[in-house]
Amino acid sequence: MNLFQAVEYKDGKLHIIDQTKLPLEEVEIVTDDLERIADAIEKLEVRGAPAIGVTAAYALAIAVNKSSKKDYSTVFDIAYNRIAKTRPTAVNLFYALDEMKKAFTQNENEADLSQILLQKAIVIHEQDKLLCENIATNGLEIFKKKSRVLTHCHTGALATGGNGTALNIIRNAFANGLVEHVYADETRPLFQGSRLTAWELDKLGIPFSFNTDSTAAVLMSQGKVDLVITGADRIAVNGDSANKIGTYNLAVLCHYHKIPFYIAAPSTTIDKSCRSGSEIKIELRSNSELTQVRGTKITKEEYQAYCPAFDVTPNHLIAAIITEKEVHKPPFDFTNV
Repeated sequence: MNLFQAVEYKDGKLHIIDQTKLPLEEVEIVTDDLERIADAIEKLEVRGAPAIGVTAAYALAIAVNKSSKKDYSTVFDIAYNRIAKTRPTAVNLFYALDEMKKAFTQNENEADLSQILLQKAIVIHEQDKLLCENIATNGLEIFKKKSRVLTHCHTGALATGGNGTALNIIRNAFANGLVEHVYADETRPLFQGSRLTAWELDKLGIPFSFNTDSTAAVLMSQGKVDLVITGADRIAVNGDSANKIGTYNLAVLCHYHKIPFYIAAPSTTIDKSCRSGSEIKIELRSNSELTQVRGTKITKEEYQAYCPAFDVTPNHLIAAIITEKEVHKPPFDFTNV
C-alpha cells in the first residue's frame, strides 16, 4: 500500500502534490494541461527521478487522449519533445518517454490508441511501486545492527510512484527494529531534506533530526552515524552515480571516517549508454535558487552563482548499490543488468 501518492491519475487528470509548498501547506495540483505538467516538473513541484518518469508517462497519455485521432502523431511528438526538455539528468524521465514512444509506434493505427497509452502509463506506475518494495526488502541486508542513518535530499514516496528508494529502505529497517535515528541533511539550495524528508519521517513516526549539509562531518566525527544511504538520478555502467548536489561530499566524508556509503535506486536509473560519470550531463539551475529562499532575497541578484543540481560520486566511494534485483557490490559492471 502506498504511503502517499506523489502523482495520481484520476478522471482524465493528473493529481500532483505540490512539493514546493511542503511541509507548511499540503496543496494538490489538478490538471490535464501539458504545459502545466511540464511546468510542474521544471519548477520541482513534482521531483524525484522515478516520480518524474511516472508523470511524463501520464502526460503523453493525457495529451493524446485530448486530441483528435487525425492529430495523434503530431500531438504525441509535441508532448514528447516538451517533456524531454524539462530535466536533463534524471534517466527515469527518458526511460518513461521511450517506453511510451514504443507503445505509440506499435499501436499508432489502433482505434483505442489513447487507452493503450493510458494503460502503458499505468503499467509504468505500477512497476515503480513494485520496484520500491523490492528495493526496501533488499536494503535490509546492509543493516548489521540498530543503526543511526544519515541521508541526503529526499528519496521517499513523494519522489517515486511507490513508497520510495533509500527512505523506503529506512522505513522498512525501522519497522524491523534496525533504525535508531535518522539524520536528514537539509539539502541546499531547495531544502528537500528539511522540508520533504522531514515531513515523511514525521508522518512515519521515525525518530529524526535535520541538520545543515555542512554538519554531516561533525556528526561523523562524533561517532553518531553508522551508515549513509542516498538515492540516485542516473547511474553509469561502471557504478558512478549522479545524485543531488552534496552527495559526493558525503561519500568523501564516509571514506575518511570509514563509514559505509550506499546508493538505492531502481535498475531503470542505470543508463546503459553511459560508461562513466564523466558522460553524465549535469543540470545547471538558475541563480535565483541561491540568491532567494521562497522568493525572499538573501543576497544581491547580480552576484553570479554556480548552481549545479547534481554531482557525481565515483564508484570507488560506494559500498553497494541497492536495486530491486539485488545489493550490487564493487566492482560494479551494469552492462548486463
